[in-house]
Amino acid sequence: MADYTTVSIPKDLADRVEETIEGTSFSSTSDLVRFLLRSIVIKHEEEGELTEAEFQDIADQLRDLGYLE
Repeated sequence: MADYTTVSIPKDLADRVEETIEGTSFSSTSDLVRFLLRSIVIKHEEEGELTEAEFQDIADQLRDLGYLE
């Protein structure tokens, strides 16, 4: 069995995520967060260290989707 840790996000963001994932294959906020973090980690592993520009691009995309303020 895998070990887990808790990540805290503001309640208003969690509510927005819940609305966003309605009708998608994501069953919870945790599912979406795991997907997003895995995507970032996989990109990092494939391409080596992320540049500041690449990190900013990811942050901008997440902000555009409403996941970052």
